[in-house]
Amino acid sequence: MTATARRLESQFRLLPAAIPVLLPPLPPVESAASEAVRRLREGLEGRFAANLTSGTELIRSLDRRKRNAVVPTTIEAVDALLDGGLARGKMTELAGRGARFSVVVAAIASATSTGEAAALIDLGNAFDPQLGAAAGIDLPRMLWVRPDKWKQAVAAAEMLVATGFQLVVVDAGLPPLRGRVPDAAWVRLARAAEAHGTALLVSAPYPITGTTSEAMLRAEMSRPRWRGGLLVEVQTSLRLEKHRRKRPGELARVAFRVPECP
Repeated sequence: MTATARRLESQFRLLPAAIPVLLPPLPPVESAASEAVRRLREGLEGRFAANLTSGTELIRSLDRRKRNAVVPTTIEAVDALLDGGLARGKMTELAGRGARFSVVVAAIASATSTGEAAALIDLGNAFDPQLGAAAGIDLPRMLWVRPDKWKQAVAAAEMLVATGFQLVVVDAGLPPLRGRVPDAAWVRLARAAEAHGTALLVSAPYPITGTTSEAMLRAEMSRPRWRGGLLVEVQTSLRLEKHRRKRPGELARVAFRVPECP
């Protein structure tokens, strides 16, 4: 055996013993996966986390969310009119003066309670965080934007849609509205929602989105109901004025109870 061969044989004999010293020990695969699932469960809402025990179940959960084409408002009458809720990738308009903001709050509460991110662009400055939390909104999952003009509101909505928010709500507040939005801006916003799969809700005292919305509900004037001098309930009627997949004209009545009343 030549000197070169003996040298190579010596190196190869030493190689197996050197590998454990040079490479750091790897963690067990099962423990690493379990830790990842634990962290994921901590970030989910309780009723979903209780059923999540493996990465396979997480994937199934995400697949179910992807297949769900709407964001329900959890108001049964409204969801029935809208064929299940606010369509993802589409713009829905809610126009009128009857309890519009109650529908807005319910939709945001529905989205955030299932772990999704929602944004409220509040032109009318009507949102109260304390009342929102009492209504079921997970405030850490909600972004609250308070612009001064319509131009700022639409620009913010387009940016938030592109950022990946699953629900974006633009609420105009009470009349008179400040500023005007050109039709091209609504077209661009609707296309952005479609491209990113965002459910977009525009709430205003009168119709403003034109033909760009997938569906439009008109909220009639609310009627309060009193008991012993206290407001206990607000009733409003909602009419389906437009829908791309349903015949318009359907009517529903909704009652919003005051939380303090039994």
